[in-house]
Amino acid sequence: MDDHQLLRYSRQIMLPQLDVAGQQKLLDATALIIGLGGLGAPAAMYLAAAGVGHLVLVDFDKVELTNLQRQIIHHTDDIGRPKVESARTTLQRLNPETRLTLINHKLHGPELQQHVAEANVVLDGSDNFATRFAINAACVASGTPLVSGAAIRMEGQVAVYLNDGTGPCYRCLYKDEGELDERCSENGVLAPVVGIIGSIQATEAIKILTGMGETLHGRLMLLDAMQMEWRTLKLKKDPACPVCG
Repeated sequence: MDDHQLLRYSRQIMLPQLDVAGQQKLLDATALIIGLGGLGAPAAMYLAAAGVGHLVLVDFDKVELTNLQRQIIHHTDDIGRPKVESARTTLQRLNPETRLTLINHKLHGPELQQHVAEANVVLDGSDNFATRFAINAACVASGTPLVSGAAIRMEGQVAVYLNDGTGPCYRCLYKDEGELDERCSENGVLAPVVGIIGSIQATEAIKILTGMGETLHGRLMLLDAMQMEWRTLKLKKDPACPVCG
């Protein structure tokens, strides 16, 4: 770490729980962010600003006018651009030292498994159960920690699955049967709510990468922004889980 980096990240390095050693872990780390919408946008910006050395950005959509209300990594001039390219422009301005890999198509099968296995942490910012299930299965198979978030209307949730055999995976919480995908385009969402959840995802990812503090592993945090109340539920491993059971 050079003098420029010591100055750039000085406010983090001052934290005794992080210090120079923790900052170096961030610089050496790779985070895979799937989805550059309301959740992935703030998460990517905070991870880049915090000094995560390599961000792999995955999204196959283009920026639309309706995205700009909450997807703060994109700007009005980006309408029509692929989201990964729009995100690259913002992140390079924020921290040109962060190495960026752009994937402008849907990851699935062996390619998804490869990128998950190469990452130190995965942040799921997708908006449908099929994608979330596929990401979870890949994380379980490779033992890669997963930081999962979701937000709709005035509500949000976030959880961590370390996938080290000591706790549940995402499929222990959600089953195939009876689940309905809910999207912001159909139900609406308050802009800062996704920012809150995305910021927590970034915080948990940093804790995983540095070994700092206690993560949300085995816990689900639920936000009711209308009343501004948080609830935390303990999650248990499902012995009958088709993925990790």
